[in-house]
Amino acid sequence: MPNLLELTQQGDPGTIVDESQLEKITLQTPQQLYELWERQHWSAHAIDIARDIDDWLAVPDDEREYMLWSLSLFFIGEERVTTQFSGLVMAYEDQSEEAYLTTQQVDEARHTQFFARYYDTVFKIGGGIDAQLERVREHVNDAFVKLFDEALVDANKRLIADPSDRDAKIDFVTTYMMVIEGTLALTGQHTITRSLEERGIMPGFVEGFRHIATDEHRHVAYGTWYLQQAVKRDRSAAERIQAKLAELLPIAAEVLVPPGHSLDEEWELFGFTRSDVHGYAFQALSRRMKVIGLGVPQLV
Repeated sequence: MPNLLELTQQGDPGTIVDESQLEKITLQTPQQLYELWERQHWSAHAIDIARDIDDWLAVPDDEREYMLWSLSLFFIGEERVTTQFSGLVMAYEDQSEEAYLTTQQVDEARHTQFFARYYDTVFKIGGGIDAQLERVREHVNDAFVKLFDEALVDANKRLIADPSDRDAKIDFVTTYMMVIEGTLALTGQHTITRSLEERGIMPGFVEGFRHIATDEHRHVAYGTWYLQQAVKRDRSAAERIQAKLAELLPIAAEVLVPPGHSLDEEWELFGFTRSDVHGYAFQALSRRMKVIGLGVPQLV
């Protein structure tokens, strides 16, 4: 079955949809997303994770290895986007967008706090957040480093250097909201949460992860809105969005590969096959790209 990279070779070539149809699509504005944030507030330190301690001890060793790999990607990823988000906040274009963007950076810090608490209490990996992050970095692969430590960091630096640079803003939003959150994070949240719920274990983690997923759906909604507006404002933005996707999707496909496997191999994780995981990621990205007015770029 095809992986994410192969699916992009089978998709449409990414042409813009008819403009009259694009005008009919209405998305939530930054002001509406800010108001939604106020209604969806939650606390990373209020979730009951006591039962998760015993549940974790009962998880087989091989499953623990995969679980720690998957969650380490999220833990480090949340820290990366927390520290690499200031450029986008600086690039706000009106007061409503500024208000919304500040909530998103707070969300990422809250997610990091949840993972730090969980790692300390349930996984018994403590020492403070800095020490935890250093410890769990042993689980990430080279593709993760390229995406989070290089592509995301570079995009943030460009925006900090010139917050008025709209090309840099398009690159950042595409990298972060479309690839990191809209393709990778939401896929991982779907598979892990569904697996744990079906088995009836680690309810504290499931509750926290569901809150995180709610936050990230809101983040991706902002990114979809912004890129749709960028395409409406200037059709050349479409080429920039798709060029960035073409650059990053091959890297993202490698991020999804579990330890000990390659992109071309078949594997199963949390009850989901490679084709399940990569297919979900592709469909998640495709749906949002269509709302923006584009298809997923056809990679060769």
